[in-house]
Amino acid sequence: MIEWLKNSPERLKDSPERLKDSPERLKNGPEQPRARLLLAHGAGAPMDSEFMQVMAEGLCALGVDVWRFEFPYMAERRQTGKKRPPSPAPQLLDSFREAIGEARSELPDRPWFIGGKSMGGRMATMLADEVETEGVVCLGYPFHPPGKPEKTRIEHLFELTRPCLIVQGIRDPLGSQSEVEAYALPERFQWCWLEDGDHDFRPRVKSGYRQADHWHSAQVAAANFMAATMAGRIE
Repeated sequence: MIEWLKNSPERLKDSPERLKDSPERLKNGPEQPRARLLLAHGAGAPMDSEFMQVMAEGLCALGVDVWRFEFPYMAERRQTGKKRPPSPAPQLLDSFREAIGEARSELPDRPWFIGGKSMGGRMATMLADEVETEGVVCLGYPFHPPGKPEKTRIEHLFELTRPCLIVQGIRDPLGSQSEVEAYALPERFQWCWLEDGDHDFRPRVKSGYRQADHWHSAQVAAANFMAATMAGRIE
């Protein structure tokens, strides 16, 4: 079993050593967590990217125990320094299942949420019912590939029964608000729309919004969603 290592600034500094020596698991844990979240990275950036780091630290500050893991293709990229595309979905799902099993073995009988950035969130929605998680947190869901709105990735969402929060930039090129609203997804989905945000929740300068503020809004929305779900009510 791979040890889940406590996050530390020294381990996550930008340096050549970090790319080869960073652990395959990370966790940010408050002293008295009100929820626990297993968070997966997106297709192109690792578990300790700026986005993932900010989300984990911010959620931890809000009382969420955040555990992160790396899909094998990204771990290989970390070791070799060579970029490679994500593995096929069945392999990603197997890796996610393994991470869930490891997390639950360390904290048995504790409720868990799962989620992720982009691709990681999509994989979480595909597993949520199977692994009987408390709910799902998606940070920028990839509703379709860039520039290909006709190739939607939403079929399984209509069957999802677990509570699910999707935090999405209004002008996300992988699923804008106008596109997503046209899908007519079930009303049980919870939404946090970020004004003028893109796939990384980055607004344009002229909008008057800041990415840091959108990141914080995403953290608050996710923490509140998990707390409400744990309390048996979705607000």
